[in-house]
Amino acid sequence: MKHNIILTKTGRSANGTIQLTGSKSECNRALIIEALSDGKVKVENVSDAADAVLLAGILRKTKAESQKSKVESPEVVVGTDEVHEVEVIDENLSSSGYEPSTINHEPKTVNIGPAGTAMRFLTAYYGIGNEEVILTGSERMKQRPIGILVDALRTLGAQIDYEEQEGYPPIKLKGSFEQQTRKISIKGNISSQYITALLLIAVKLPFGLELHIEGELTSRPYVEMTLAMLKEANILHTWEGSVISIPNQEFATTSLHIEPDWSAASYWYAIAALSDEAELFLPGLTSYSLQGDSVITEIMANFGITSQFKDGGVHLTKEVKPIFRKIFDMKECPDLAQTVIVVCAALGHEATFTGLETLKIKETDRILALQTELAKIGVKLIEKGQVYKLDCSEKQLPQRMFISTYHDHRMAMAFAPLAILIPELEIEDADVVGKSYPAFWTDLAKVGFHASPPTP
Repeated sequence: MKHNIILTKTGRSANGTIQLTGSKSECNRALIIEALSDGKVKVENVSDAADAVLLAGILRKTKAESQKSKVESPEVVVGTDEVHEVEVIDENLSSSGYEPSTINHEPKTVNIGPAGTAMRFLTAYYGIGNEEVILTGSERMKQRPIGILVDALRTLGAQIDYEEQEGYPPIKLKGSFEQQTRKISIKGNISSQYITALLLIAVKLPFGLELHIEGELTSRPYVEMTLAMLKEANILHTWEGSVISIPNQEFATTSLHIEPDWSAASYWYAIAALSDEAELFLPGLTSYSLQGDSVITEIMANFGITSQFKDGGVHLTKEVKPIFRKIFDMKECPDLAQTVIVVCAALGHEATFTGLETLKIKETDRILALQTELAKIGVKLIEKGQVYKLDCSEKQLPQRMFISTYHDHRMAMAFAPLAILIPELEIEDADVVGKSYPAFWTDLAKVGFHASPPTP
């Protein structure tokens, strides 16, 4: 059952210290690296984002399976359609990972709910294993394409079938992986997570991997993050032109420390931008982050937000000033798009946006969701090819507004700062923020926001 809230804000200032959870992007990569390292790599400061908790639980159970020598049942369901749950139906599990299965021929089923990163990373992880696995998810997950990654894995030697619709989950990974080639090509403008999934498993391929990226690379910082984290574990690579090569090699014994989440930090920048006055401190964030979304510091400087790195974190302060920047390219930071677009709309700033191609295949069609919700304040997001422009000529902030979230955590958090300007903001399915930032509403309360249930 969906849990709606009425969000209000006392005053138009924001002052306080907010300790953010670990980066979901870093954590998901680190968890796969840890699982592939045979115990050599450990993850520190694991994110409490539901997606990361889910992936950690699945990998933990997979490791437990590989250590069992006897089984009674071949079937296990890991996870449910509820993003915050990890459920194991049978404790007597099959072997997994890279050891041969000792069970009969029935596959186990892994349900990742709406966790898109887990779907992509686990497709590659189980794809090079020796056990049959059916990988499925929520109804929305079954609408999100996986074909490009499956094709690449099939070229490498993975045996993968579609259980329902061609090109979409659920998929059956049939095990018995035997590498057929080290050279594969993949489109660069669809999803960087396909590329990351392949790079993460490359070190375990007997012949290594030579990955050719076709066309323009979307979300390049996320690929750079993956390679940097692998390097921390002593996994070396070369990147020449559009070709990334990773040979078969051994992990070093090390720990990967997860930095606080810059994507989560972006909502605090939005709050500062919409406030008359703001002084916020976000501990643990650094100016030399692996996370591409740290570019929010540069973006929000256009809205009068100064970022000062000291005292082991970043201090945000607001200075009222004119906004001159008219074009924002979100190609390398698409997860910031909703945040920045909503801020511009709320301020009546008619900006133009590019690099939004991947937004239509996220948790929801984020372009359509933005257009629908912004219309409630009289703002249009006009699409012309791959360019999007805000028309704020009829902008009008109501006294009360209802925000639909479309099962998308970023819709809830991107629109929440509007409570600074709108006296009553009802947000649908408030629990959806658990996917990446479970403490979001609690943290908002620290700076004067109030969340209460709707009046019957």
